[in-house]
Amino acid sequence: MRFGAALAHALPASPPNRALRLHLRGDLGAGKTTLVRGLLRELGVTGAVRSPTYALYELYAAGRWQAVHLDLYRLTDPREVANLGLADHDEPHALWLIEWPERAEGALPAADLELWLTVDGPAHRIALQARGEVGEGWLTRLSKSSQF
Repeated sequence: MRFGAALAHALPASPPNRALRLHLRGDLGAGKTTLVRGLLRELGVTGAVRSPTYALYELYAAGRWQAVHLDLYRLTDPREVANLGLADHDEPHALWLIEWPERAEGALPAADLELWLTVDGPAHRIALQARGEVGEGWLTRLSKSSQF
């Protein structure tokens, strides 16, 4: 939850002229949805934040952001992404939080920031990789954060 909040604090003040994209990778139970919950709470979402495993995605009004939380675990073919209507949400101040992006490999736009969660005993480990200039800026702001 705290790391999700830190990611929210590091969001760009001036988003790109399209959706900002975070890909979340990790095994079942690694904490992807919990991290998303922390990010959305920090952006002001007060209602329930659950994994949208069956609905595939949920929309949240999150301050100045329109968050699209996707869980692609149930996809059987990457081409199924085309039926989700994501193009309708590919605009400035849209924030795509995509769990299981590997299920739609080749059918999703590239991530700005990729995050890997692993469980190591009682500890959770987080690895991040920026993809492009927007992701680099996000990662730089995160690294300068006093929260971590």
